[in-house]
Amino acid sequence: MKLNFPIYKHSSILIMLMLLQYNNVFAQQTILDSINQQREKQTLTGLKLLSGWSASNIIYGSIARNNSTGSDKYFHEMNAIFNGVTLGISALGYFTAKKSTSLNLAQSLKKQNQAERLFLFNAGLDLAYIAGGAYIKEKSYNNLADADRLTGYGNSIMLQGAVLAVFDGVMYVLMRKNGKKLNAVIEKISFQKIGNGIGLAYTFK
Repeated sequence: MKLNFPIYKHSSILIMLMLLQYNNVFAQQTILDSINQQREKQTLTGLKLLSGWSASNIIYGSIARNNSTGSDKYFHEMNAIFNGVTLGISALGYFTAKKSTSLNLAQSLKKQNQAERLFLFNAGLDLAYIAGGAYIKEKSYNNLADADRLTGYGNSIMLQGAVLAVFDGVMYVLMRKNGKKLNAVIEKISFQKIGNGIGLAYTFK
């Protein structure tokens, strides 16, 4: 259902339109705040989970390395190394995250698009890790002298890449769902020409 209000010079109509516009803006801002807070909550929760995964891999990998032999030794070694980098990145993202307080529609769209592109790019990078790990492992077949290290490193990188691919894939899906909510807000707002004036149209659902 759409309500169309032509804008005339009559003061009472202008006042009514101003009040309606204020109410619409207030309602819109409340929805935007909720969407932005949801995105931030999901991102921070994801970074916490990723940091926990990385920390556990560092601890376990460091211990298991000293109690393993052959390719297993290098598998655990790379797990610790790989997750040391991952932990640093996730911790940096968590502690430098800024709260998006009272962002307008344009700012909210910018933040939302940045989040979606980031996790989509990371997912592509994760696939590159898996391919790189497979390549390293394949090199072990022609390098018997260093086969254990190449096999262990390759297996580890493939595993970590797969875990990150799942993580970034899930995060991207969550970001897209949030983005659809933001698109729904945009679809409710429109300006229409009515006669010789301009009308404000707001769709109620």
